[in-house]
Amino acid sequence: MTDGYCKPVKTQDEAVDFINEIRSKHWDATHNVYAYILSDSQIMRYSDDGEPQGTAGVPVLDVIKKTGIIDVVVVVTRYFGGIMLGAGGLVRAYSHGASIALAAAEPVTMRLCSECRVTCTYNQYGKVSSLIPSVGGIIDDEILFHIPVDDFGKLNKELADATSGEVQAISDKEKFYAE
Repeated sequence: MTDGYCKPVKTQDEAVDFINEIRSKHWDATHNVYAYILSDSQIMRYSDDGEPQGTAGVPVLDVIKKTGIIDVVVVVTRYFGGIMLGAGGLVRAYSHGASIALAAAEPVTMRLCSECRVTCTYNQYGKVSSLIPSVGGIIDDEILFHIPVDDFGKLNKELADATSGEVQAISDKEKFYAE
């Protein structure tokens, strides 16, 4: 019997925490095989967790790669049922468990955004804070927000028009955000 689990993660620590959570939940399982892919650090990891090399973790990783999903960890738990599956059977079992887990998940589309800040006077704040969402920005803090990279130029044009050129958004870096 196999069970598959997946979770969106951003860091190795989050992935390891989830793996350990599943291991704790299924402490009596024969194997808790995992794989994960992280976009920021471009890390791909997997573990066969005692299964013959290449028959468990690699198939789970392959399923993740084929779906194109990133920033995810998948754990497939297998209880030994008394039947020897052989290498091909193990590959099929772990691939199937990973496929089911990912199919049951609700993927989130990520979009590259500019992380921005803006400085304005108190009198300009109302105008500026309402303008940012109107051009696709999402306010994260009083003066911090993110906006799709493609909309950054439009935002600065709108800010200049609304404030007679006194206010301009400044982008410190780019990062992926969920749509």
